Amino acid sequence: MAGGKEIRTKIKSVQNTQKITRAMEMVAASKMRKAQDRMRAARPYAEKIRNVAAHLSHANPEYKHPFLVKRENPSRIGVIVVTSDKGLCGGLNTNVLRMVLARMKEWEGGKQGVEVCAIGNKALGFMQRIGASVLSQATHLGDTPHMEKLIGPVKLMLDAYNDGRIDALHICFTRFVNTMKQEPVMEQLLPISGEALGSASGHWDYIYEPDAKQVIDELLVRYIETLIYQAVAENIASEQSSRMVAMKAASDNAGNVIDELKLIYNKTRQAAITKELSEIVAGAAAV
Repeated sequence: MAGGKEIRTKIKSVQNTQKITRAMEMVAASKMRKAQDRMRAARPYAEKIRNVAAHLSHANPEYKHPFLVKRENPSRIGVIVVTSDKGLCGGLNTNVLRMVLARMKEWEGGKQGVEVCAIGNKALGFMQRIGASVLSQATHLGDTPHMEKLIGPVKLMLDAYNDGRIDALHICFTRFVNTMKQEPVMEQLLPISGEALGSASGHWDYIYEPDAKQVIDELLVRYIETLIYQAVAENIASEQSSRMVAMKAASDNAGNVIDELKLIYNKTRQAAITKELSEIVAGAAAV
């Protein structure tokens, strides 16, 4: 059994760790509220642009944007993987990367190549380790995502779709459900399906300026960028919630370890006292 000094050192070490995890839990709770507000503020805009895109796609049937045309027998698939830049957030990144890896194996089993856009350090590091083809990347987004940091990597994927280098584009991220639940999801971005745009109620007539083609071209690009921004905002809110829960669990576990070490320390100290008393009694009896 370890000596009393060693046990006291372990207790002190665990107590220091517990202070760190508690501080990280409080920081994550503060950031979580801000991230949730930002995510909820972006949702109405994403829904509105989805409705506008649905109406425009139905209002001008004579022009079909390439994003709306389904390609037969796709040979290469693009996937945007959204993870966090930092760890210590439970199984958040692991669940997303496991889902992406499973889908990549399915695509590769069907003789389809895969091009990856990695958003977040964890996604980039994982894709590099498995030898995936990383077409673009965006890291160090911070706690507040900015569209200008996402436009460049997203444009490379959209250009690849327009040029025919990829035939479909998917995005994988963690959707925020509530503080205790976040679920990894994969959605198809391109080609845009009627289910994704929703059904346009009624018939809307538009006057286009300068022309329908230019308006729809610009709108659908903004539509895709908005969906990706919303996914990043959802992922950041999920990250902070997961980190808060993980740090709370770590703090609770540290408390249990401290209690066990204190019990062992008391047993060790009691055994040492009993041994000393036995030696004293034995010495007195010998005299």
